Amino acid sequence: MATSREGNAGDDRESISAEESRRRRKHGMLKMFYGLDDETAGAQGSLNPVDINGAHFNPEVYLAKLMKEKRLTELIDRESDMVKQIRSLDSDMQTLVYENYNKFISATDTIRKMKTDFKKMEEEMDSLASNMDTITEFSASISGTLQDRREQITKLSSVHTLLKKLQFLFELPARLKKCIEMKAYSQAVRYYVKARAVLIQYQHMPSFHGIERDCSEIVNELRTKLKEQFRDRESSAKQLAESVDLLLQLKEPPDELCDEFLAHAKQKLDEDLEEIAIQVDPTKEQEEIKSDDKSKEKKGEESERPSEKMMKRMPMDILEFIDSGCNGFQSNICLLIASYKELFVNRQAGDPQEQEELEQVAHAKLGEFVNSRLQQYFTYVQQRIEAEKSSVDNSLLVRALDRFHRRLQAIDRLLPELKIIERGRSIVSSTAKDRITFYSGRLKQHFAECLTDIRQSLCAPRLAGKQEGSSGNLAELLNTISTSVIEQLKHVLTNLKCFIASDITFAHTPYFRGNFCLYDVREGLLVTFLRHIFTASLDLCNGTSDKGSAAPALILILARLLLDFESTTINQLISLTDELFMLSDQRDMTKAADLCTEAQTAAQKLLNQYVRVQGLQISQMLRKSVETRDWLNTIEPRNVRAVMKRVVEDITTIDAQVGALFEEGVRKAHSSDSSRRAQSYSVSRQQQQRMQRSYASSATFDTSLMSNIQKLFSERIEIFSSVEFSKVSVLTGIVKISLKTFLECVRLRTFGRYGLQQIQVDTHYLNIYLWRFVSDEKLVHFLLDEIVGSAVHRCLDAILMETSIVEVICERG
Repeated sequence: MATSREGNAGDDRESISAEESRRRRKHGMLKMFYGLDDETAGAQGSLNPVDINGAHFNPEVYLAKLMKEKRLTELIDRESDMVKQIRSLDSDMQTLVYENYNKFISATDTIRKMKTDFKKMEEEMDSLASNMDTITEFSASISGTLQDRREQITKLSSVHTLLKKLQFLFELPARLKKCIEMKAYSQAVRYYVKARAVLIQYQHMPSFHGIERDCSEIVNELRTKLKEQFRDRESSAKQLAESVDLLLQLKEPPDELCDEFLAHAKQKLDEDLEEIAIQVDPTKEQEEIKSDDKSKEKKGEESERPSEKMMKRMPMDILEFIDSGCNGFQSNICLLIASYKELFVNRQAGDPQEQEELEQVAHAKLGEFVNSRLQQYFTYVQQRIEAEKSSVDNSLLVRALDRFHRRLQAIDRLLPELKIIERGRSIVSSTAKDRITFYSGRLKQHFAECLTDIRQSLCAPRLAGKQEGSSGNLAELLNTISTSVIEQLKHVLTNLKCFIASDITFAHTPYFRGNFCLYDVREGLLVTFLRHIFTASLDLCNGTSDKGSAAPALILILARLLLDFESTTINQLISLTDELFMLSDQRDMTKAADLCTEAQTAAQKLLNQYVRVQGLQISQMLRKSVETRDWLNTIEPRNVRAVMKRVVEDITTIDAQVGALFEEGVRKAHSSDSSRRAQSYSVSRQQQQRMQRSYASSATFDTSLMSNIQKLFSERIEIFSSVEFSKVSVLTGIVKISLKTFLECVRLRTFGRYGLQQIQVDTHYLNIYLWRFVSDEKLVHFLLDEIVGSAVHRCLDAILMETSIVEVICERG
């Protein structure tokens, strides 16, 4: 049993060692194929024969060691593990071979092809080497054969070349004549230029001197013909270029050629400028037509028909004028500059120094010529643009300026050193500023016309026998002037927007993106016009305008207009302008809040002036009514005086006017009618009793002293204080001024009994009606009591009328 077991174990060891050796051999072949032997050699530097992964592994020693150290179960486990590893390695190798099979096949084919190609290449290289040897032998043989005759052949060749040159020189006069006869001027110049240096060098020799003389005569004739062609107005651009180029080759002075070329071009440009001048000044055209008619009559030709003359005299609009100049003058001057530079500046000369001198002379003459022509053209354009000052629409003008600017850009690209585009932009910018000035004047004129229309409308009802300044009429007039001014201003802003449209070339220049929008339009036009409205309104208010002082109704309308501007209109116009002209930087701008403050201040002054004017008109009536009456000898009062009725009527009219434009305002609580009458009655009784006591005991009390003591305990009344923007406040101010005037006039008169009673009746009548117009009825009561008290103090026989009788007279009146 033990023997058979040992035999089986030996067989197993042999099979394991055989498989292991096969595995190592395959593994080694793969490492050789991928070049891994050198890389792993350093890592497997160990000489241990028991290291199964080492290069010096000995299976016998490894197996003997396992047999000694391991038990049977461990050996069996080790065997199973090694079998699994062997199978795994075999599987990996097969996978590796399968994956790289195509690469192996391709590599094999490549190697086979390389062997074939290298064989052919070797054969070709051998053939090439043999051919080179043959060529070298032939070259050496030829060099040896011709070495003796080489110098002789070179000498003969140079002699032959010289003879050909001499033959060309001797034949040159005849060739030049033939070329001139055939008008082959360029060929003749080429022949002469080719031989000129030799003829000049050897002209001291008799034979060459004759040739040089003949050639000079022929070339002078050629110069004459070229100059005739150059001066001919019918010559084409190609012929001109050819003439200039040939004359320069013949050593003609460049400055003279430049002058002649520019003189030739000046005739055409002067004709274009003359046509432009006729459009600017039509009188020149009429003179030209008359001279043409006279010349035709002398020659016996028929003159033009009247319709044809009329068509010629029809003026062009600004766009047609600029188009005519662009298509005529500007196109011709562009062509002139391009041709001139091609002939004189960009010409390729043989001598660099000569070319540089020519360029300097040509540039100087061209710049001077173009400057003079353009200056005259710019003058005509400015004169024609000035004729458009009265035009309201900007569309044609802006389109014309855009075309003018576009064509100047083309000229500027041809001559950038003249800075033509800057001069053109100066004309465009000055035109834009002129339009701002024009529109500003038109806006001011429009506002003045609106004021004139309001004046006429306010006068019209009086002429028709109607009430002046009715409430509906004032509101309508306010709406008319406000709408008209705002719409006119918006229309102007829209017209000016054309200057910065996206399709306009000059709109992208710094001026139109900066100063035009900010300083010219917003500040110079809008802000200036708004402030003009404020100033013109105040001038009317103060009577410093050309048309004198304004009617009270007009002052009231202007006050409401400026108040509306302060509340909404100014902010709307400023926002519209900033949006249209893309203004975002607020640093140098006038703020809308400042303009609103100015508008409110002006409106306040206007309203205060309205109150003063209306108050003074009523005061004038009251003053005349007091001063023109004999208060000592008057009869007993039977009714209210007519002037008091007129005062109430005027204040009622003013109430309707102000109520149409301003809100009601705040009033203090009113007392009832019965209490008001009782108060009036009680006051009158108190006054009567006081006066009786004062006259009964005049030695004890002074009536004026008692009146002054009463004033100490009453509230002070500001007569000419500023009013609020409300109907009640305005009417209160007017009533205060009127009653204060009435009071002061009463204090200056002396009254009898019936005069005092007439004042009592008048004040009671005013008390009945005026309380409803003011903010505080106590104010009316106080002033009227003061008037009656003053009349009592100035009366010689101070006996007041019974209150019931006064009420009856007032109700009857």
